[in-house]
Amino acid sequence: MLIIGREVDSRDKPTIVAGDFNDVAWSRTTKLFQKASGLLDPRVGRGMFNTFNARNPLLRWPLDHVFHSNHFKLVRMARGPAWGSNHFPIFIELSLESGAEAEQEEPDMSHSEEAQVEAKIEEGEQQKDE
Repeated sequence: MLIIGREVDSRDKPTIVAGDFNDVAWSRTTKLFQKASGLLDPRVGRGMFNTFNARNPLLRWPLDHVFHSNHFKLVRMARGPAWGSNHFPIFIELSLESGAEAEQEEPDMSHSEEAQVEAKIEEGEQQKDE
């Protein structure tokens, strides 16, 4: 996730990253990804959008994520009904709009967070080599 975040940040093009991250929205890694990438989380201020576990009504948390660059504005976001998977689907409608960047602030990353990103990437690369 952090390697993708760093790569996304180096581009200035409309970008969407979505999928099952197997990580909750409030985890340190997900927060570092968002800061490293500069992408926006459309859930902020709009709810949790718990997507897992669709088969357990008592224990659910957000494992599926959509992040987008500030080139887009959120039109609509909703969690769909259970459909047989253990994950609920997420529906998102984004509008690519010129000037949206001026209205939406990207998350900032501190020097210590930059160091954490680099350390986690290096740790992952070392584990891959073993």
